[in-house]
Amino acid sequence: MSERTLIIGGGLSGLALAEMLERDGRDYVLLEARSRFGGRIKTEHLGDGYFDMGPAWFWPAQPRIAGLIARFGLEKFDQYASGELTFEDEQGHVQRGKGFSSMEGSWRLKGGLSALTEALVERIPETKRALNSEVTALAYDGSNITGRFRGETSVFDKVVFAMPPRVAAKVKFEPALPDDVVTALTNVPTWMAGQAKAVAVYDTPFWRDAGLSGDAMSRRGPMTEIHDASPEVGGPYALFGFIGVSPRDRADEQVLRHHIVAQLTRLFGEPAAEPKALFLKDWAFDPRTATEADKAPLYAHPTYGSPRNLIGLWNGQLIFSGTEVAEQFGGYLEGALESAEKSFNLYFSNT
Repeated sequence: MSERTLIIGGGLSGLALAEMLERDGRDYVLLEARSRFGGRIKTEHLGDGYFDMGPAWFWPAQPRIAGLIARFGLEKFDQYASGELTFEDEQGHVQRGKGFSSMEGSWRLKGGLSALTEALVERIPETKRALNSEVTALAYDGSNITGRFRGETSVFDKVVFAMPPRVAAKVKFEPALPDDVVTALTNVPTWMAGQAKAVAVYDTPFWRDAGLSGDAMSRRGPMTEIHDASPEVGGPYALFGFIGVSPRDRADEQVLRHHIVAQLTRLFGEPAAEPKALFLKDWAFDPRTATEADKAPLYAHPTYGSPRNLIGLWNGQLIFSGTEVAEQFGGYLEGALESAEKSFNLYFSNT
């Protein structure tokens, strides 16, 4: 009888691992608690426009994502960075000048990053994947792992968590995981979980017409960092920004939207005052991504990697994957793929 694997989490890492197992002829099931696949990859569409509300960029020297894009026949393009930069001080005074756009040299994906996750989903048979399937409990009897989801139970040989460790820690484990393991899980910051992102969509790229790159830095807010988020060619066009105020102070969405538009108008002039759409995604209030601990701000990129005590659990049958445990590219899209590749090589390639 072939070995059966449960992958919990249908973001980039879980999808990539499932696709590896599919190509290798393995028996597995991929479960996602959300009503969509993609995890922190979420692309909004308006007309022919595509706007990433989670991660948006990848970079040279990231071979795994480049390889997937090439294999699936997708297209990358350069982040728009031509023109002057905009600066706003604490009082809302705006200055413009030349400088290096902070995301110049990064790449975006034609169609948005959901084009990548959708390509992965298409390669996973419908019988081996399910949405709206939250795993609430796992029980280990010394040989097999029984998972509970949607009020049902099923038995597996291995279980892979392809999700933030803090969210994984919410699952009920029988027997309970050792205290040091729970502490290790809850101490790993979830990348991007405390962030909120706004995308304002317009019919014309009026900032480009004015000689501006769309890049802006602000000490007043609510957005602290802004970039051009337009498609590679054609419209609609867009500006996006990272919200700098704390989750507690941005809980009133209508007030936040008002301040976002007011800020864009200060920075880029009256044409910015009436976006045709204003998309907003606050990851701090997404329970599939963030916990209360993730609402504390991150001031630097965390040092990620797999804590030693997460390895070998339940006789090596309980595996933690996802970008937060990647050694080299932790927190990035490449890290999600790195972690999936490592899990496959360590636990499946020789079995």
